[in-house]
Amino acid sequence: MNLLPVQQAAATESKAIRPFQVNVPEEDLVDLRRRVLATRWPARETVADQSQGVQLAKLQELVRYWGTDYDWRKVETKLNALPQFVTEIDGLDIHFIHVRSRHPKALPLIITHGWPGSVLELLKAIGPLTDPTAYGGRAEDAFDVVIPSMPGYGFSEQPTEPGWNADRIGLAWDILMTRLGYERYVSQGGDWGSVVSDKMARQNLKGLLGIHVNMPATVPPDAAKAMSAGDPAPAGLTEEERTAYDALSTFFTRNGAYGTMMTTRPQTVGYGLTDSPAGLAAWMYDKFNQWTYSGGDAERSLTKDEMLDDITLYWLTNSAISSAQLYWENNANNFNAVDISIPAAVTVFPGEIYRAPKSWVERSYHNLIYFNEVDKGGHFAAWEEPELFASELREAFRSLRPLM
Repeated sequence: MNLLPVQQAAATESKAIRPFQVNVPEEDLVDLRRRVLATRWPARETVADQSQGVQLAKLQELVRYWGTDYDWRKVETKLNALPQFVTEIDGLDIHFIHVRSRHPKALPLIITHGWPGSVLELLKAIGPLTDPTAYGGRAEDAFDVVIPSMPGYGFSEQPTEPGWNADRIGLAWDILMTRLGYERYVSQGGDWGSVVSDKMARQNLKGLLGIHVNMPATVPPDAAKAMSAGDPAPAGLTEEERTAYDALSTFFTRNGAYGTMMTTRPQTVGYGLTDSPAGLAAWMYDKFNQWTYSGGDAERSLTKDEMLDDITLYWLTNSAISSAQLYWENNANNFNAVDISIPAAVTVFPGEIYRAPKSWVERSYHNLIYFNEVDKGGHFAAWEEPELFASELREAFRSLRPLM
């Protein structure tokens, strides 16, 4: 079919890559501070630990700082110092950061964030990945880095109809990398980023050389069935496998309610998160405490400002509901074993929701080119340990570079 000139121009425009800068109106920040300082607080918890959730005194301290001393403009400046862009893919504007390495033959890498994270959790890893020689690495291990905001997250457009699941995001990322001129590339992710990378690995994408994930999906069917039923662990598990089973059982029975709520009723839970900054902060801070390698005190791994940068991004972009809708779209257990045959690499961080045993990893990722267990870092690996994270990616993808 031949396109008319106007249609051709529209098609070209839809594929355009447009520069992007963050500039939040001052009145939005004034409104946020007003809401924060007017928080109506509940009674304190009746226990001396976090078994009932975020403790009142800890959240009040964080929220007081948010309303008095925190400065959003600092993170705006940090973001605007990076090459940011927007491009339309499958009907949605997708925001992304694209930093090319100064070193020749850099390996193109797309990294996907998760929830309650954002592109902000990946910023500290950009330097070590794009300029490894400045961080003790080799020039030949450099990456060109692409960091998109998932649909409904951050500065990417929010879907207005169902269907934007992890499969569709993976296909969009392939379009993005092709549009940027990359014929061969690798994909990395944690949390939802792991799910997206796993989906991409199953999609027979011509340009995808391999993946690296730091939240691998490895739980065998018998263990997953027992876990779902609340039964004891299957017989014959090794010590490592039993430890993983127990950690996930605890997660699902004691710490997974947030996911169940967002999977089944994202709209309902979103009203409170959208109307109350303190409510949104508690919802996210709870996971920072649980999932960082910090013994339950996230400030041992992340600063108040780093956490509030992320929380504030969700608030200013009004993305509590749109981000939660990804759980509803997926409606699956993201830890159950996958069946992946393309080259895959896995790093296990000690503070992850569960430490995937190598025996389970090998059954899920059949062409395992790299596996390592490190001694620090948690679920937010690139945020907590950016240089270690970058070092792992250099090692993980080294064998794929000759295929570029």
